[in-house]
Amino acid sequence: MHAVFLQQAIDLAERNVHAGNGGPFGALVCLDQKVIAACSNSVSCNNDPTAHAEILAIRKACAELNTFRLTDCVLYSSCEPCPMCLGAIYWARLNQVYFACNRYDAALAGFDDSFIYNEIAASAEKRIITMQHIELKESLRPFIAWQQQGNKILY
Repeated sequence: MHAVFLQQAIDLAERNVHAGNGGPFGALVCLDQKVIAACSNSVSCNNDPTAHAEILAIRKACAELNTFRLTDCVLYSSCEPCPMCLGAIYWARLNQVYFACNRYDAALAGFDDSFIYNEIAASAEKRIITMQHIELKESLRPFIAWQQQGNKILY
């Protein structure tokens, strides 16, 4: 069954290329072997650098299931998820991920995210984009308020 869903993700990615809507990426979120969300990359047509197929499929599945936890769901992607999508996958608590192409295949096609993996591993002060930690006296107030809130929803 995994191959069937992966093929659907690949087909979605290819259709997206021919439609000119974005990059060659497609993703599905499935629950109990049924497609809950199917999306393709729309970065360029929506001018949204976060509009990766996996992110959009996660958003759509969460809306469909009315939850931010996809613990019983499986993600199928035409390509190995990038670091941003990988973060979203972990935050959504997906049960499993299957992908067709890997990050090296993507790099050969012009989608090389190895520099992001390197940036994540670097300390903030050594990243290419300047990142400066500034401590303010009141900076912890939101976290303190969160910790004191009795009816918070953990995620």
